[in-house]
Amino acid sequence: MSHPPRTDRDRRTLWRSPLRGPWLTSVFGLILLFGIPVLFVTGLLSYAAYNPDLSPVNDKTPDKGLLGFYLFSWPTDPSWLYRVTQGVHVTLGVVLVPVLLAKLWSVIPKLFAWPPVRSLGHALERLSLLLLVGGGLFEFATGVLNVQLDYVFPGSFYPLHFYGAWIFMAALVVHVALRFPLMVRTLRSRELRAELRTRTADTRPEPPDETGLVSPRPAAPTMSRRGALAMVGTGSFALLVVTAGQSIGGPLRTSALLAPHGRDPGRGPNGFQINKTAAAVGVRARDIGPDWRLVVRGAAGRETVLTRERLLRLDHHGATLPIACVEGWSTADQRWEGVRLADLAALVGHADRPPEVLVESVQRHGSFRSVVLSEHQVRDPRSLLALKVNGADLSPDHGYPARVIVPGAPGVHNTKWVGRLTFGGTA
Repeated sequence: MSHPPRTDRDRRTLWRSPLRGPWLTSVFGLILLFGIPVLFVTGLLSYAAYNPDLSPVNDKTPDKGLLGFYLFSWPTDPSWLYRVTQGVHVTLGVVLVPVLLAKLWSVIPKLFAWPPVRSLGHALERLSLLLLVGGGLFEFATGVLNVQLDYVFPGSFYPLHFYGAWIFMAALVVHVALRFPLMVRTLRSRELRAELRTRTADTRPEPPDETGLVSPRPAAPTMSRRGALAMVGTGSFALLVVTAGQSIGGPLRTSALLAPHGRDPGRGPNGFQINKTAAAVGVRARDIGPDWRLVVRGAAGRETVLTRERLLRLDHHGATLPIACVEGWSTADQRWEGVRLADLAALVGHADRPPEVLVESVQRHGSFRSVVLSEHQVRDPRSLLALKVNGADLSPDHGYPARVIVPGAPGVHNTKWVGRLTFGGTA
């Protein structure tokens, strides 16, 4: 009868791969060291794009406190800014999944080291490792599930992903501070080109050292380190191919197999991606039928009620803009036509300096039924209450009878099925 391992050495003999060692771990760590800060910064920019300090209805992460120190008013120029930053965030996050899993595989003996705590310093290191591994898996898992529309975690994605990112980054900073000198020495101990030329038959375990990653009883190699790096690189490249097209567009859009909204949505003027259908958010035919009215409220209680026919008789303007969503997908540029938000503000007493506006949808359920757009978003001449797209009336799923389109704003802030606009007094 076999006995459970009693010592740390006994436990490390369970992990027998001859590839494990500080050098391979450091290579994976170096890639993540470059990629994860980019993910973090683009994620923070994504949060800022929602203008959470503008109004409580925009703030999906209340009580953020000092963590919101960097927030700024999201610009409308360049109009493609959110499309790029969120596309990079989602695509890079997906591409790094094989690297993260390979990194975790390479350090798995450390996760089961015995005894778990040997000193106060070791306890702090173990705690940082726990937060690092747990935080990393949590952030990647919530991000990927949100992209795939299979989000299953309890609670809202936005605060969980936001707070999780800060915890993960704090643990990463501690871990890098503790391990960076060792990583540099380890990377210098072996030449990358020499490792890439080493065949499986010539692969040897790394020398034992204080990291405890090298197996005391390694098995015969079945793959070289070159093969391991190639396998991870191939996995990342494959994920890039089946993901990036959702934000790059063009012929690559058809390759976006992992993008629920990235595939070809059909032909015609309204043949471009949508986030949510009218039926999915409870928009009924009578909500957007002949009895639909747009209520516009403004200064000193002024109010006007507009039918779609009257909106069609107002001065119309055009804007060529894409839609970019938090899931990383974006449309090609579409030609929108409608009434400028600034002109609607002028109808209710805000001709000189249009203020921020509360936009409310007639949708009955679902998130982002209302949003607040900032003053400079309202004043941008490309910000429209759109009635048509690409020369045709909006389809019901694209927001008929009227929707907002704002340059540079996240897709969920381009509210569909608009029923009320309230200029000023929205705080």
